[in-house]
Amino acid sequence: MTKKLPKSLGGKAAIGAAAIGSAAIAAALLYANKRKEKKIDQHKTPTGEPPETD
Repeated sequence: MTKKLPKSLGGKAAIGAAAIGSAAIAAALLYANKRKEKKIDQHKTPTGEPPETD
């Protein structure tokens, strides 16, 4: 048998909190990916200049 969810405000609040939490996690992952791409772009050598070697 399945449990019936209560029709009170608590059940709706829990569903809303889960939706907000998952959206926050998605936003954090997108932000982290953008920072990683930016960091990779900074390590490239400028075009037209040979890298310095000793």
